[in-house]
Amino acid sequence: MFGISPLARIGLAIALMVLMPIGAGAQDAFKDFKQLDSTSKMPKLNAFIAPGTAPEGAKLRDVAMEAKLTADGTPVEDGLSWYVFSPIAGADGKLPLIASAKGGPAAFQLAPGDYFVNVSFGRAGVTKKLTVPADGEVDKQVMVLDAGGLLLNAVSGTDARIRPDQLSFSIYSSEVRDDGERGLVVADVSPNTVVRLNAGTYHIVSEYGSVNAVIRADIQVEAGKLTEATIQHRAAQMTFKLVSEAGGEAIADTAWSILTAAGDSVGESVSAFPTMVLAEGEYSAVARNKDKIYQRDFTVVAGRNTDVEVLMKDQQPQQPESPAARTVQQAPAGTPPPPGVQPAPEEPLPSYEQLVPQGGGDGASLD
Repeated sequence: MFGISPLARIGLAIALMVLMPIGAGAQDAFKDFKQLDSTSKMPKLNAFIAPGTAPEGAKLRDVAMEAKLTADGTPVEDGLSWYVFSPIAGADGKLPLIASAKGGPAAFQLAPGDYFVNVSFGRAGVTKKLTVPADGEVDKQVMVLDAGGLLLNAVSGTDARIRPDQLSFSIYSSEVRDDGERGLVVADVSPNTVVRLNAGTYHIVSEYGSVNAVIRADIQVEAGKLTEATIQHRAAQMTFKLVSEAGGEAIADTAWSILTAAGDSVGESVSAFPTMVLAEGEYSAVARNKDKIYQRDFTVVAGRNTDVEVLMKDQQPQQPESPAARTVQQAPAGTPPPPGVQPAPEEPLPSYEQLVPQGGGDGASLD
């Protein structure tokens, strides 16, 4: 309807993208913004070992662990979640949790044996197998997250600011599954929120308002960097009111329907001042008040928030009756007319003289 192909929209979607390297002080770029974590809230412990998980009499070994965003980066000092699991599934089919910790680098005391270690940094994470020897030195375990951060925002039109409460983002994987859908990574992300993700390409869906202003874009997240992307919406906020004269007071108890140029309804409301965010294009505003219908066509221009006044003089004319509605069925002979209806006068039958051909006929019988 709006004359923009999906590929063109993706091309126009990213107005600004900034990559901030995260070198020394790996988390500094993340600390300036609100962050979105995926792990449940737990007490901040240096290390927790589940009771009864170490074999009785076993000699516990000290195991130090740290995580980096990239192989050549510095250790992450905060925001990590560590989990150590037994490789043998329990009766419920799940791997038993042996130990956990939150914060930065962690230190565990583990019995000799095999384990799975998982560390997460927001939505980014990595798992590796760990073997703790019975004797000898235990090396420090360094986990490389191969992760970065993504911070999203949006504008309307060229640079019109959008209120944060009108924006939301959903992050999907770039791969399309066999069912044609993409895997959801995280939904309802607020603007100016850092989302920690594994490096890779992600499909972003940005929603402005709740009607039809939706933009999609693919964004690359690089390991060790904070990617800031500003998405450009082709939409505007429209406020509608029914008035008796231009600039007059809005008339209450009005039901509204907003139609596209193709006649599809995209929004409805019962209010004196309904406000909707609409993608750019041609629309019709239909107002219903006291069994009367008023209508006005209008155009949405990206980034230009506008009041749309529908005048009461713009009343829709009554639809003319179709020929079928005007057809009168002939009542059977002898049927009395309905009450209050005068019977139609009957035409007299023609006389014999009117039926006889005029002029010099041969006087032949009509029979």
